[in-house]
Amino acid sequence: MPDSHADEPFRREVRAWLDTHCPPEMRGPADGEEDHCWGGRNPEFKNDAQRRWMEAMVARGWTVPDWPVEYGGGGLSSGQCRILKQELARIEARNPLFSFGISMLGPALLKFGTEEQKHRFLPEIARGEIRWCQGYSEPNAGSDLAALQTRADDKGDHWLVNGQKIWTSHADKADWIFCLTRTDPAAPKHRGISFLLFDMASPGVTTRPIRLISGLSPFCETFFDDVRVPKDQVVGEVGKGWDVAKFLLGHEREMIAGIGLLGPEEGLGAEFADLLAADPILRAEVAAFDVDALAFRAMSERFVDELKSGRAHPVQPSLMKYAATELHKRRHELRMALAGTATLEWESERTTFGMPAREWLRTKGNSIEGGTSEVQLSIIAKRLLNLPVAGATPST
Repeated sequence: MPDSHADEPFRREVRAWLDTHCPPEMRGPADGEEDHCWGGRNPEFKNDAQRRWMEAMVARGWTVPDWPVEYGGGGLSSGQCRILKQELARIEARNPLFSFGISMLGPALLKFGTEEQKHRFLPEIARGEIRWCQGYSEPNAGSDLAALQTRADDKGDHWLVNGQKIWTSHADKADWIFCLTRTDPAAPKHRGISFLLFDMASPGVTTRPIRLISGLSPFCETFFDDVRVPKDQVVGEVGKGWDVAKFLLGHEREMIAGIGLLGPEEGLGAEFADLLAADPILRAEVAAFDVDALAFRAMSERFVDELKSGRAHPVQPSLMKYAATELHKRRHELRMALAGTATLEWESERTTFGMPAREWLRTKGNSIEGGTSEVQLSIIAKRLLNLPVAGATPST
């Protein structure tokens, strides 16, 4: 929706502040993983400009502009958040802080956490002082996540966690984990699950990176052997962690849906104009993609507004996630087709060590993580379209 004239003073304030505080080096598309700041106990900055940009945004509470001020946020209204987002996009400002704490755990803590947990963890997340990973999937519990077997046994004054997680993104670099555990093996599988938070430096935690087809290793296997977890680090009620897990999955799918919005890359027609002049078939495919990318942006802005105002249908994150991952795969398929054999290089500096091919291969995982495309389509069919779904009902 259009912003009111009453918002213009805030827009002018934001624009002036960004002109002063966003370093030139932090404007424009990121060139690689080193351009992403993840924060944590021992943060790594590519340069001083990256550090200054994060610290400036932290000081304003704008790493989490819609969170309450008392938890480290900016306390902005939905309209003000929209203006901030627009002004950041106008100057192509890079994200000052990538964080699973911001995109996934934070919203769950705001809804289910105790006041003590909120005051303990949320300000650290907002300041980029703690890096989180997600302990959900297991070797035998992927799409059927509720089949998880990692146990947390009640030992009186603490929980004792044993089990294994897999595909744990950046677990080898994380400070803490939010982890689904089974605290009552006798309960029905969607009950008896509890949502625990614990330090990855705890004795008994081991991580092992998994090498992907792209040659990169962002995922890990994570093992827990008699890990002691304090009793006050359960989010929500004991045995009702599935409620927290489902809520968080909605925000994870919303986060993944962001891959459909990649700024300049949406305009493949402009990026590859010279090549397209001689190929009418590819030109038509790229034109169709560019139209769909613009439509996705419009849909995304509407859905985000509805999510933040509480008017969203519960299935909207699944719609966004499915549409975004399909769009993202198409983007990289077209980029590979347009650039031709040059994109098949794997180690040459001419293609920055095969990044086009590596990124194309990585997109295949986007339709698996956060709930497979098949699971998303089943959720949409059952819960939005009220269609009969054959077989087992997707649990997530």
